[in-house]
Amino acid sequence: MKNILATGYRAHELGIFDQKHKGIPFIKKAIEARLLPLAENGLEWVITPGQYGADLWACEVVIAMKRHYPDLKLSILAAYEGQEARWKEDKQQYYREIVRQADYYGIVSKQPYNGVWQLKARDELLFRKTDGILLFYDEDSGEASPKYMKQRAWKKHVEEGYGYIGITAEDVQDIANEGMHGEEWA
Repeated sequence: MKNILATGYRAHELGIFDQKHKGIPFIKKAIEARLLPLAENGLEWVITPGQYGADLWACEVVIAMKRHYPDLKLSILAAYEGQEARWKEDKQQYYREIVRQADYYGIVSKQPYNGVWQLKARDELLFRKTDGILLFYDEDSGEASPKYMKQRAWKKHVEEGYGYIGITAEDVQDIANEGMHGEEWA
């Protein structure tokens, strides 16, 4: 795999409302555990929609990995202009810092949000530009926004051999258990 789409839960879907949540480091470790073997085998780009949650945590992981994999690149493809405009100021600053460190930042629709078509156009581009997906989503934990990405990715996997790498809540909990000796984080 040369280019992978990294996405998943939005932070609020996990009950995470700030960057100090004790579960975030475990989520990032789960993302890193999936990306490292890919980087060892020539992964070139990690591409994300840049939503607040798994997308930006994946960005943080890639930025850190670049110390050991300097050829690894990070791209953020936002659906519309100002996707972060309604976020709290601390989240906007966090987003801007991540964008500043990305190798490429693009906006699919150069206007503010005005319809779901912008999200669909972004997703179409993300799937067209990638060979596979790294998705943090666990349907056993209930439906959430990544459900649609999973359906689309799985269909593309079956029909075209598109790569599919999943991270579940159990995967993250296993990492948390290793790091916290049995304490639950969620």
